[in-house]
Amino acid sequence: MKKIINTSKAPAPIGPYNQAVMKGDMLYTSGQIAILPETGELFEGSISEETEIVMQNMKAVLEAADMTFENVLKTSIFISDMKNFAEINAVYGKYFDEDTAPARETVEVANLPKYVNVEISMIASR
Repeated sequence: MKKIINTSKAPAPIGPYNQAVMKGDMLYTSGQIAILPETGELFEGSISEETEIVMQNMKAVLEAADMTFENVLKTSIFISDMKNFAEINAVYGKYFDEDTAPARETVEVANLPKYVNVEISMIASR
């Protein structure tokens, strides 16, 4: 049976989905964007700051499932401009040990929800 994971420490869903779903030991997160959980407002600032908020939102979702970034097996990063890759990667990299970092894909897309610059989702396991 699946278990729905939601926390007030990450932005509330803006559609018919949940922040994450757990099935057995596997956690599947929805994509996180730079929405401030305290206000529900979209953050506007540098790409590094935007990525930091995304990662903090993801951290809150992982913690709600009693997990950390150590549990992450795979990430998907969607960005609006591949020219931002280095800045996004620098922030993202602070959250993982390089020797045990998860598998990942990074894809440039035409648009993202609310026209943000970066969205990240994860799959994790206990």
